[in-house]
Amino acid sequence: MCGIVGLLGSPHAESQLDELLTAMCGSIRHRGPDGEGRLVEPSIAIGMRRLSIIDVAGGAQPIGSEDGRIQVVFNGEIYNHRHLRRELEQAGHVFRTHSDTEVIVHGYEEWGANVLDHLRGMFAIALLDRTRRRVLLARDRLGIKPLYYWRHHGALAFASELKALQVLPGFPTTVDPLAVTRFLAFGYVPEPLAIWIGVQKLPPGHYLEWAPESPERLVQWWSPAVPVNDGVTAEEATREVRRLLEDAVGCHLESEVPLGAFLSGGIDSSAVVAQMQRLMDRPVDTFTIGFAEQRFNEAPHAAEVAAAIGTAHTERTLRPDIDTLVDQLVLAFDEPFADSSALPTWLVSRLAREKVTVALSGDGGDELFAGYTRYGEVLDHPDAALPLRRLAGLVGRSLPRGARGRNYLLNRARTAEGRFASTVALPLLVEEGGTMRSGLLSGDPRVEHLLDDLFALTAGRDFGARMALVDVMSYLPGDILTKVDRMSMQVSLEARVPLLDHHFAEFALSLPHSLKRRRGATKWVFRQAIEGLVPASVLSKQKQGFGVPISEWIRGPLKHRMTALAAPGSPIYAFCDPSATARVLAEHDRGRRDHGDQLWRLLVLHLWLSAGRS
Repeated sequence: MCGIVGLLGSPHAESQLDELLTAMCGSIRHRGPDGEGRLVEPSIAIGMRRLSIIDVAGGAQPIGSEDGRIQVVFNGEIYNHRHLRRELEQAGHVFRTHSDTEVIVHGYEEWGANVLDHLRGMFAIALLDRTRRRVLLARDRLGIKPLYYWRHHGALAFASELKALQVLPGFPTTVDPLAVTRFLAFGYVPEPLAIWIGVQKLPPGHYLEWAPESPERLVQWWSPAVPVNDGVTAEEATREVRRLLEDAVGCHLESEVPLGAFLSGGIDSSAVVAQMQRLMDRPVDTFTIGFAEQRFNEAPHAAEVAAAIGTAHTERTLRPDIDTLVDQLVLAFDEPFADSSALPTWLVSRLAREKVTVALSGDGGDELFAGYTRYGEVLDHPDAALPLRRLAGLVGRSLPRGARGRNYLLNRARTAEGRFASTVALPLLVEEGGTMRSGLLSGDPRVEHLLDDLFALTAGRDFGARMALVDVMSYLPGDILTKVDRMSMQVSLEARVPLLDHHFAEFALSLPHSLKRRRGATKWVFRQAIEGLVPASVLSKQKQGFGVPISEWIRGPLKHRMTALAAPGSPIYAFCDPSATARVLAEHDRGRRDHGDQLWRLLVLHLWLSAGRS
């Protein structure tokens, strides 16, 4: 695990390139405290910071081919590197290290860009082909590892985190209004947007081909829209999920440094830990953060699960000083990010790093197996006939804001796609309860249309599968995986997500929704597959989530922060309507409505914009 950076087509002299590359690497030292590697030649520079996991002694990057024609820097892990090594050695390739990075080098020599199809793992790759004078930037299938890029005067810079681009001369300082509005809606800036105009995220499952004096080529090399297997029986699906789970967890256990797992006691993390324990010859090191507020505290249940499975469990119950931590938390993401569960993710990562360098996580199961209750909220209320939807909208819009039943009527006026969007996004328009300034965006910013472009890519499937695919293309990389990557790498911890192994994920995505949600039960086939693997209490426990008391904090230790946010000089008012913001603050403070999520987003934006101006 590490962080990668680079400058392509730069007009700077090699000495200047090396200085810039050194600054870029230094800015992401937390991603790789064990070493630094740089390659600089006319107009091209690539570099990395290394967190040593595999081939600790010999895996320093960049790693090149025998003739030096191919050079690679890479962030992530390739779990099938031993299998690929044997295949490539049989084809005549000579390896000089035991690093998984080297299979990318020789794989590219053998298969070209199709090497990506052979890789099993999480990765962001920069590959220099000196003979063809081109660079390939690639991101893994599901977006586990990040990669940003910025075009500037014919040159292109890339990095694992935005902070490595911000050290470059000429980096843009103009905030993208579209990115801000999407943040206010979703709580994160979705791909391919980034918060700064001119900067983009490489989307999951894509590669970018760059060559001097040639147009860049963006290619989607993998899609989550795998064919649906309607013919699979429940028994067949259960057996295959069980087999693939064992295979996925097993291949994620390779490490030359201490390895453990996060354990919340929920279905996904418990399944991963239980499978780990079956495959390992020692108790698994597991880690849980508890909170003094009991309704947010999963620690007691996690401890019971750990005892039943037989792990070496470490638990720490905290009452975090959120007022002290909030600034560090906000700035760790480089752009506005408002999933408040980033805080416990950061804290449990810090706890795990005291004993291990690698931790397995259960993320991804909700998206793959329809685990979110919001899927049922949409599916259990089929679309009303068009005339009834129009009537509900007409009556709802005529009611004053805050009137009982108004939101229900507005929701019933929406299509299924619109109702799903309203479960994952907050409204932008003031008349819908949002805070966005009028005239900030062209087009239709109503909440029900925020996901139209993604739903268009899922046509032809049952609606349950469509919702899950939209989450896999948006919420999973934009929120969940961003949170896990930044918070774990902030403390130099490698987080692995075996449920997003592409063999496991592709099979799960191919299953019809009827095998995932039955009689109101979520993750039905996954539950069947892990019955007997995890304690029975895991399967009967009600879903809790990794939450924090954000609404109470806003009325308590963060209240003075909200006062600063409401001041006329707050930078959020370039994007937010002052009177709408004041109304939301007042309603929450008086307890009339719970606007905790919305106010947390406004506070994050305020702190992020204020830091950028200081």
